[in-house]
Parts: sequence; C-alpha cells; structure tokens
Amino acid sequence: MSAATVLEDDSVLSRADRYFFRLESVLNLAGGLAIFLLVLMATVNILGRWLFASPISGYVDWVEQAMAFIAFLGIAYTQRLGGHIRMDIFVSQLHGRWLWFSELLTTTLMLLLTLVLIYGSTLHFWRAYSIGDSSLDINLPTWPAKLVVPVALTILALRLMLQIWGYMRALRLGGDQPVAVPLVESPEEVAAREAEAVSGHDDPGAAR
Repeated sequence: MSAATVLEDDSVLSRADRYFFRLESVLNLAGGLAIFLLVLMATVNILGRWLFASPISGYVDWVEQAMAFIAFLGIAYTQRLGGHIRMDIFVSQLHGRWLWFSELLTTTLMLLLTLVLIYGSTLHFWRAYSIGDSSLDINLPTWPAKLVVPVALTILALRLMLQIWGYMRALRLGGDQPVAVPLVESPEEVAAREAEAVSGHDDPGAAR
C-alpha cells in the first residue's frame, strides 16, 4: 500500500482532518495489535500441539472473530491516506476543477454505498446479538466481531464526508494543492517518495 500526500493548513477543514486522523490512527493501531495477538496465538497453538499435544481450544473460532478487527479497523485510516487500490489511468489525466469534480463524484458514490453497508451490517449485528449467536467450537459470542463492521464503516463514512467537504472546497477554489484530501500522484512521484521514505529523508512538507 502506498500512501498519498495529504496537505495541511490552518483552515477548519484541515484541523478537523488532523483531529479525526488521530482517531483513525488509534483504530489502525488496534487492528495491528489484533494481528500481533493472532500471530502470537498461532505460535502458541503450534508449539502447544508440537510439544504437549495440546493446541489452543477453539483456535479456529478465535481466528474467525479476529478477521473482522483486522479487516475493518484500518479501513478509514487507509482511505485518508489514499491507500486503497484504485484505477488512476483516467483520473491522472485530469487537472484542476475537472479532477476535483471527478473525485467528488466518486467519493459521494462511495459514501452512498458505505451507508447501505452500515445499514445491512447493523442489522446483521443486531440479529446475532438478539439470538445469542455463537461460534461452533467453544460457543464464542459472535456479536462483538459483527459490531466492529458497522462501527468501522461509520468511521469510514465520516472520513468520506470530510473528503467530500475537501473536494467541494477544492472545486470552489480551484488550484492543484487542496488540503485534507489525498493527492493524485504520478508513478514517478510515488517512486521518489517511497525512495525518500526508505532512505529516511521524508519530505518535511508532506503530511504525516
């Protein structure tokens, strides 16, 4: 995943973007912690099976529940940095207001789809909670993992709203350097920035 540049200034939009990014960073860290704990559990499970013929009870159940945390907690963080896979062949040819209009349109469509997913995943969580749904092996409640999905998608929806605000502002003001949105970069710019990151000489003007 390659993160795009996100510029900052002293506007209300940029401050809201930075404050919200702190929450997204915490959730992303929680997702990374879930991965670490899952790897640790896998190690203990393998060693327990090999050395003592006693693997962790319900290991598969724990893995299934952890998948929701791993897959969804970092989704808004990735959106803020422009790290999701996308096709830029057409968008990269646009500039100025035409570029911001296309980004505004696609981000709005993403928001509408996300709202539908929030509704469906909330119903799915409530159904699991109401009937006491549990895993097959150790009867682990499934509702906490299912609750993660609408919560994470709600954070994503709020991020998309901030980006829609940013694209509307860019559309009104014009220019090629809007704040609070991931900027479209050429392959050469991405390669140069990644080389700087590897060498430890990040561009001080780029957003953290």
